[in-house]
Parts: sequence; structure tokens; C-alpha cells
Amino acid sequence: MKAVILLCTLKKTGLSNTQTLSEFFTGILGKQNIETELIRLIDHQVHTGTYSDMGEGDEWPGILEKIKRAEIIIFASPIWWNNHSSEMQKVIERLDHIHDGILEGNPSLLEGKVAGIIVTGDSDGAQTIIANISNFINAIGIVFPPFCSLSVLWEGQAKESTTSKEELMDKYRKEYSETAEKMVAQLIKYAQKSF
Repeated sequence: MKAVILLCTLKKTGLSNTQTLSEFFTGILGKQNIETELIRLIDHQVHTGTYSDMGEGDEWPGILEKIKRAEIIIFASPIWWNNHSSEMQKVIERLDHIHDGILEGNPSLLEGKVAGIIVTGDSDGAQTIIANISNFINAIGIVFPPFCSLSVLWEGQAKESTTSKEELMDKYRKEYSETAEKMVAQLIKYAQKSF
């Protein structure tokens, strides 16, 4: 079974809370022998637009092929002003072409795949992001099982925080391992039902 994590951090360099939590989650997936690829959207030339291929230099078509080959898709975003990042919005906009096909009466290219959502922040906003993303993925045929969101809201993840990667990982292991393990179990259970 394969998983893809669409990591929508805004940080080109330096410590990313969302990437660290995604790496923690990748470790939990690995315990269940799930091969996982973490794709940092900010490292790719993903053109602005609402089609699957926006022309020369656009790297989204290659990313979309990886999504199609995976059974599990994880949408990972930090919170910015009570919403997901601009990189996550770009993912949603690029996947909208699949929705166009559904409106034309075609089957979804992602129907039956299962998804989870990872969110990091320092105060609130996780519910809004989970609601927005789950509403969209439902509209394009992706299954969002119960208990398949992992959100960590902690002042140690604030924008100017000096929390180290080791401190973040330690907190995730101590306080979120059980939640992550339940999420992985649900993803596997529903992926097996779909395929």
C-alpha cells in the first residue's frame, strides 16, 4: 500500500512544524509497511490554475500521477489566519479539474482513495481547515474516514518559536502517538474496503 503526503508548508528553508509532524506520521505509516512519499509543494513549480496541466514547466502533472498511484493521500497544512496555507489552496485549485470531469458525468480519477488531514498551529483554526479540505475531497470522490485528522495546536509551534525539531518530535511521540496510530489503522481499514 502506498501513501502520498502533500506537504503544504510555506517554509522553503528552516524548521517546518508541519513537515516535522508529517515526518512523525510517516514513521507511524512505516510501522504498517506503508510506503510513503512526502511531497513538499513549495519545492516544485506548480503553476497557478484550475487544470491538471497548465503547460510548459508545470510540475503538477507528475505530482498528480503520484497521487493517482497511491491508495492513501494525506493533506498537510499549517494554519495561517484561521485557514490553510496558500500552497494547500493551490492543491485544491489544481485538483478542481477532476471535479470538472465529475460534473460532466465522468467517474472521479480519485474515487475510492482514502485521505487524512494533518494540521499544525499555535492556537486555533484546525476545525476550519479540516472542514474545508474534507468538503472538497468528498466532492472529488475521496473517502475521509472517521478519526483521520491529526492536528497539533501548541504555542511551541508559534511563528517566532525557538522550539527545536527534537522537542517537536518528543511532544508528538509522547502526546500524539495514539491518535496517529488510530488514524493509520482507519486509513488502512477504509483503503482495503475501497480496493
